[in-house]
Amino acid sequence: MSGHSHGHPGATHRWRLRTAFVLVAGFFLVELGTGLASGSLALLSDAGHMAADVVALGAALVATRIAARPDTTGRRTFGSYRAEVFASGLAVLLMLGVSVYIGVEAIGRIGGSPEVSSGPMLVVGAIGLVVNVVCLTLLRGGAAESLNVKGAYLEVVADTLGSVGVIAAGVLVAATGSAWWDTGIALAIAVFVAVRAVLLGREVLGVLGQHAPAGMDADTVALALAGVPGVSDVHDLHVWTLTSGMNVATAHLVTSEAADAHGVLDQAMQVMRTEFGVEHATLQVEPDTHTGCKEVTW
Repeated sequence: MSGHSHGHPGATHRWRLRTAFVLVAGFFLVELGTGLASGSLALLSDAGHMAADVVALGAALVATRIAARPDTTGRRTFGSYRAEVFASGLAVLLMLGVSVYIGVEAIGRIGGSPEVSSGPMLVVGAIGLVVNVVCLTLLRGGAAESLNVKGAYLEVVADTLGSVGVIAAGVLVAATGSAWWDTGIALAIAVFVAVRAVLLGREVLGVLGQHAPAGMDADTVALALAGVPGVSDVHDLHVWTLTSGMNVATAHLVTSEAADAHGVLDQAMQVMRTEFGVEHATLQVEPDTHTGCKEVTW
C-alpha cells in the first residue's frame, strides 16, 4: 500500500542524533589526523571505531528521516525502513576492516622500534572522553524510547571505553618510554571492535534472512493464537523483523463456521500486540471448511 506511514519513535529524538553525529564526526577527523601524525596505533584503532560510529549515527539519522517519508513509487509496500539495516551492514564491514588494518600494522611493528608521541595521545584521548560523555548525556534521554537511539547510545558507550584505552596507552608510553603499550592497547581495541562487529553482523544477517525476532519463538506465538476462543488451528505463521523495533507477523487462523470472525480477529490482534509487541500483524481468518491453503506449494 503506497503512501502508508508508520510512526517511528526515533523521529522525536532526531535532534539528539544530529548533535551527536556532528560531535563524533568532527572528533573522528581530529583523532585520525593526530593518529597519523603521532604514529599511535591506539589512536588509529579508536579512530576506526569512531568512523564506524559515524556511519551508525548517520544511519540512525537517515532511518528516522526515511521513516517519516511516504513512498511515492508504489513499489515499497513496507516503506524504506531497512535502509537502517543496510547501513548497519556497512558499519560491520568498516569495523572489520579497521580491525584487520590494526592487526597488520601491529604485526609489522614486531622487531622494530616505533616512535610514538605520548603527548598528542593524552590530549586527544581526553578530548575524546569529553565528547563521548556529552554524546552519552544526549542520547541517554531517547535510548529508553527508541531502539534506533539505543543502538547509537551503545555505540558511544563503546567509544568511551576506547577513549579510556587511548588515555591509558598515553600514560604508559610516557611513563615507560615503550611504544609496545600503544601497540598492545591498540590490539585490544581492535579485538573489541571485531567482536562487536561480528555480533552486530549476526543481527544484520538475522534481519535480512527474515529470522524470527530475538526473544520471540514461533511455536509460542502459534500456541498463543491457538488459545484465542474459536481458533482450532494456526498455520502459515511467519514472524520477522523489518528493522529495529518493528516486528511483523502473518498467520492463518482456522475457525469453525459458527465462530465470530470479527471477534477472533480482534482478540488475535490484541494477543500479538500485548504478548509479543507486534503492531503489524496480518491475520487471515478462514473457516475449517476452506481448502484453498492445501493447494499452496511452499
